[in-house]
Amino acid sequence: MSKVFVDQPPGYEQKGHETKVYRLKKALYGLKQAPRAWYSRIESYFIKEGFNKCPYEHTLFIKTAEGGKILIVCLYVDDLIYTGNDATMFEQFKKSMMVEFNMTDLGKMRYFLGIEVIQGSDGIFISQRKYAQEVLERFNMAQCNSVLNPVVPGFKLTKDEGGVEVNSTVYKQMVGSLIRYMERPTEAHLLAAKRAFRYVKGTIDLGIFYKKGGKDELIGYTDSDYAGDQDDRKSTSGYKQPVVTLSTTEAEFIAAASSACQVVWLRRILKSLNQEQYSPTLVYCDNVSTIKLSRNPVMHGRSKHIDIRFHFLRDLVKSEVLELVQCSTQEQIADVLTKPLKVDTFLKMRDLMGVCKFPGKLFATS
Repeated sequence: MSKVFVDQPPGYEQKGHETKVYRLKKALYGLKQAPRAWYSRIESYFIKEGFNKCPYEHTLFIKTAEGGKILIVCLYVDDLIYTGNDATMFEQFKKSMMVEFNMTDLGKMRYFLGIEVIQGSDGIFISQRKYAQEVLERFNMAQCNSVLNPVVPGFKLTKDEGGVEVNSTVYKQMVGSLIRYMERPTEAHLLAAKRAFRYVKGTIDLGIFYKKGGKDELIGYTDSDYAGDQDDRKSTSGYKQPVVTLSTTEAEFIAAASSACQVVWLRRILKSLNQEQYSPTLVYCDNVSTIKLSRNPVMHGRSKHIDIRFHFLRDLVKSEVLELVQCSTQEQIADVLTKPLKVDTFLKMRDLMGVCKFPGKLFATS
């Protein structure tokens, strides 16, 4: 830990040493060094208790025992969630934590980092109902009319330099820091943000249901919206791509390379959790040329200019870490995250992603 000095508190100055300062022996809450000091402290505790820190996710700690027993702990600052398959390991862990730290057991997880969790005998349902309701109330949109999709089909946002400016502070609060046009928002941008809120209003009861006994096979979908940004003509694949692409094949190839990074990371984490993927991870793509390019090492004229960092996708395909598989555009789930879709198509893709209403009576809580 670096050395930290603080002024003497007003009214408690040492006589004859008024110009001197204190050097801290421990990290205080609120200092920028405090999170690192806390993490080092709790990390040393986990290591002492026989946990292994996941090398691919440093807030994930895993402890195993004979007979396939496992205890998994996920750390977020001073909040912990844990799971596993052995009740004895649960109790030992709770008792040990309460002896070592001043902690409280809140019981079965129901709410964590804005996510509501309902656990039952058939599976786990997660949603953000409470958080969504709070956001709508904060911006006086709790009584707004709902819509079925967040963006009007075919609508493209631009800088709208000739548009009427709106309160940038309110706009920034609404959309957060990940959305564009923060420096000069106009009425068009504000209306687009409000439509997204209207979509949230109509989907406040939706979430994702993880059914017990489902497949443990990792799969993925990759897609891009070629030259979708109307200002700089960059393509979109979840986020805006870092370079301007010259063809749909190039845009899809870069999107697939980005997906491959996530595949590698997730496969490594699953292996740490004793859920190793022994076969190549299938990543579905609706662009035939991209699939051929991932398998063919020959540098064609249409692809030789693509940055070398994106070509590691070929190595992953060759080493059978993943495999690009063709799917039809009608089955491309990633479309819902890259471009505005018609209502019926949007709802179909959303259902395929596993988004649904709370199962209700079919879901026995425990």
